[in-house]
Amino acid sequence: MPLEFMGEQPRNPSGNLLELIQKQFEPKAGPGERKFFTEQLALLLETGHSLVDSLKLIGSQSTHPNLTCIIDNIREQVEDGLPFSAALAQHPELFSRTYVTLIKASEEGGFMDEVLNHILSMDEKREELQSTLISAFTYPVFLAFFTFGVVAFILVYVFPKFAVMFESIKDELPPMTVALMWMSRMATQHSWLILAGILVIGIFLWTRFRNMDGQQRVNNLLTGIPMLRNLIYQIYLIQVMRVLSLSLGNGVNMLDALDACKDVVKFSKLSELIDSLITHVNEGRGLSIGFSESKYVPLLARQMIQIAEEAGRLPLVTGRIADYYQRELDRRLNAMSKFIEPFMLLVMGIVVGLVVSALILPIFKVSGSVH
Repeated sequence: MPLEFMGEQPRNPSGNLLELIQKQFEPKAGPGERKFFTEQLALLLETGHSLVDSLKLIGSQSTHPNLTCIIDNIREQVEDGLPFSAALAQHPELFSRTYVTLIKASEEGGFMDEVLNHILSMDEKREELQSTLISAFTYPVFLAFFTFGVVAFILVYVFPKFAVMFESIKDELPPMTVALMWMSRMATQHSWLILAGILVIGIFLWTRFRNMDGQQRVNNLLTGIPMLRNLIYQIYLIQVMRVLSLSLGNGVNMLDALDACKDVVKFSKLSELIDSLITHVNEGRGLSIGFSESKYVPLLARQMIQIAEEAGRLPLVTGRIADYYQRELDRRLNAMSKFIEPFMLLVMGIVVGLVVSALILPIFKVSGSVH
């Protein structure tokens, strides 16, 4: 009997393969989609909708295929009796341990809409921090690429036009001109090989540093630069303080709050600090002692945490510490950008000037000898 009359459909391997390929290249839900989900869910819960109905509405409103699929999966699991936090935990690519821990605490306390608004506020402050960092370094990075582009243009399109002339006076050329002639020859004769090498190196670096371990390696390298070391420490201290403030202020116990901090720390030294704090709390010695033993935490923050722990006001004080150091970070980044921009312009002028002089001086020498 044919398969279709037995209730089975013939398999379509090519169709399954196509679906698999489409899933691989389907855009993944990210921070923007999570923010949309959090904001909509908080609003619907505040207006009296049930959790399941809220998830149905958000799923129908979402225009992101991957987010819609995740929401539908979470809704189905909640309908089957699984706790909302447990359903979220099955999608760690979108919902971090911090997010899940806070939702779990809100389920037990019955104030999920308040916690969602707090999470939304924390995400917005994290976005502000990222925006500040991007705006501080965008112009210097642009200048660096522009300088590279100008030099590459001169080497590939300008120097070859004078190659025959320079070969006739090769023994009299300045060392800079000789070096640039060699670079120009390599760039023109082996351009595809160079581009392939750059592509291979780029893919290697991207695959090596895109995960958490890779980001920690990058941060460990960056902390070797004195000007960036304290900046990186401060960025992660702000995020740790925000997670502690939000977690402890919404009923999460200390150990779970510290465990949630591991999500935001992408720097091995601070990861070791979090592990040390967990050990201190387990042994009953308190949070402030662990912070006081760390050289990565400023003295003012250590003192404030000690006073707050003694007074039982850690959620409030850790939030104030995060706000204070974020304002200080903004000031430092503004001052740094004001220094970096003219410095990069100076470097750009020197580099382009050296390349152009290495091109023009031999021309003057040739024209002088002719006259």
